[in-house]
Amino acid sequence: MEVPEQKLSFPQSFRNWLGNIITVFKTTINGLLITLRYWRKTYDPDRRTFTEQYEYPEKPVPVAPRYRGFHRFDLTTCIACDACAKACPVDCIYIGKEKVTVGKGFKITGYAIDYSKCMFCALCVEPCPVDCIFMGASHDLSCYSRDGTIVDYSRLPLDVSWGRATLNPAAVAQSKVIVNTVHTGPNEGQQ
Repeated sequence: MEVPEQKLSFPQSFRNWLGNIITVFKTTINGLLITLRYWRKTYDPDRRTFTEQYEYPEKPVPVAPRYRGFHRFDLTTCIACDACAKACPVDCIYIGKEKVTVGKGFKITGYAIDYSKCMFCALCVEPCPVDCIFMGASHDLSCYSRDGTIVDYSRLPLDVSWGRATLNPAAVAQSKVIVNTVHTGPNEGQQ
């Protein structure tokens, strides 16, 4: 059974068409007014630029308490268990280690994170049994080259890797010049 098409009379179809045209004009004008309001704000004399408002980079930008920035890593307590590297969903954590000749355990030779892959999910923080890795609060996540996105925390000075100083592109570039690691972990003296 076919359902017959209902035909609207000419005045009803004309009213529907006219109602649709009016709705289109109302929504278009509403959108243009919103755009115009924000455009006018750009010429407000009391409006300041981002650097005037936050005094960046001299003073750090305020971030939320649970902000996830560059990692902070305590190399002196790391036991090289690979739990953080196994928990990472994008495999951006690379741990270099070698067996200690005297005693048991491992000596860390490198702990690098590739920030071009990292999605700052903090899944590497939870499985760490000694709490040596945690998320930092640095806002500036930029670098000068793709090589700068790979940060080897074992080559950084301890005050930078622990989060007492800023992890900036200059510190990362300087750490790539150093040939040996700065600190090799808790088993350093057991050779």
